[in-house]
Amino acid sequence: MPVTAIVLAAGEGTRMKSHHPKVMHKVLDKPLAWWVVDAARKAGVDRIVLVVGNGADEVRSYFADEKDVEFVEQTERLGTGHAVRVVRDALGGFAGPVVVLNGDLPLVRPETISSLVDATRTGHNACTLLTMTPPDVSGYGRVLIEDGGVRAIIEDKDCTPEQRATLLECNAGAYCFCGERLSTNIDKVNNDNAQGEYYLTDMVGIYAGMGEPVSAVHCDDYEELLGVNDRVQLAQVTKIMQHRINEGLMRSGVSMLDPDQVWVGPEATVGKDTVLLPQTFLWGKTSVGEACTVGPNSRLENATVGNNCTVDETVIVDSAIDDDVNCGPRAYLRGHTHLLRGAKAGTHVELKNSVVGEGSKVPHLSYIGDTQMGAGVNIGGGSITCNYDGVHKSHTTIGDGAFIGSDTMMVAPVNIGAGAITGASSCITHDVPDDALAIERSQQKNIEGYAIARRERLGIKPRK
Repeated sequence: MPVTAIVLAAGEGTRMKSHHPKVMHKVLDKPLAWWVVDAARKAGVDRIVLVVGNGADEVRSYFADEKDVEFVEQTERLGTGHAVRVVRDALGGFAGPVVVLNGDLPLVRPETISSLVDATRTGHNACTLLTMTPPDVSGYGRVLIEDGGVRAIIEDKDCTPEQRATLLECNAGAYCFCGERLSTNIDKVNNDNAQGEYYLTDMVGIYAGMGEPVSAVHCDDYEELLGVNDRVQLAQVTKIMQHRINEGLMRSGVSMLDPDQVWVGPEATVGKDTVLLPQTFLWGKTSVGEACTVGPNSRLENATVGNNCTVDETVIVDSAIDDDVNCGPRAYLRGHTHLLRGAKAGTHVELKNSVVGEGSKVPHLSYIGDTQMGAGVNIGGGSITCNYDGVHKSHTTIGDGAFIGSDTMMVAPVNIGAGAITGASSCITHDVPDDALAIERSQQKNIEGYAIARRERLGIKPRK
């Protein structure tokens, strides 16, 4: 039977003190709910249902391109049991195992979710819940286990002193239900409590009273099941995930001078013998090849980096560099820029929506936008393509082997031929033929003695 996962993401998360829903706050570069959805997907779940409520539009928008994610809106937030009932009504009932996960469990592993499903199927359980034993159990619901079965979940505030001291197994907020029995019995959950809400945890006691089998799967790594209720806890789980990812990279052959100062998102990949220096961020679908040095102070987002590259104090967004490329320090590549093999983008260089040919160099203090550049081109310092007239973006073409003198303004649209040279401090407004020299300057005029007369007029002491 197919497995359904329900991810509870409708809560307000008031302790986050935010205009955004709690599940949209990020661990590394992904929202809390993304991690849970991704873990469910990797666990082999067939159907993923995201329960939205507070900030529903923001959550829907983020997951809009996730074709295997469905949305059910809980317009009235009346508790976790109510959320599951809303999903049942929307889907017309459940069939097969139903995994229910809180949307703020970003550290849960796919293997743990799979173990819940396996235990439910093997034991023909009505419910299997995930448990843990954290160092500090205060605040957690305690799991009462008798005769090998789970009898109840007792909230911390309802525990007797003896229970508080002896019941150390805690509810982690993750369950797997038999779908058919859940469809039939979810309506038995009532809201007879101080909050007036329907709690999914009540299903444990209901099933126990019916004689239905309820069991627990213990997770040895309690950190895997840490939830997020405020920004302090968000930082704590982010640090754990940072260490988890960085350790995996280092074991695969990546070096880090200080792993605490490297942040790598879950979709990024890094090749062996690459060094990630402090204050490096690899976000999105970034791919870094082998034998590269990235950092310090570099951010790559949806970037592709070849082999043997240096990325020093550089930001690369939605762009690619091929093998043997050198960037930085303090370079900025964006807007689908592409540097071909052996190219260079140097100090204080910005490249936007441009192709830089093999071995071409933009060494320093330049802006190149909307440009197709050939091989072996040298761009002198302080040169820019004037590609925007306030309304339209225009294109510049620079041929193979061209030499652009320092402080050249290339006013697009303009074509500079192969092997052409532009004189320093020229404003190029017309096409330049192959192998030509283009120079545009007003005539220099020297006025002898002007500086002496000026100092006398202003009462400035004569120059010694």
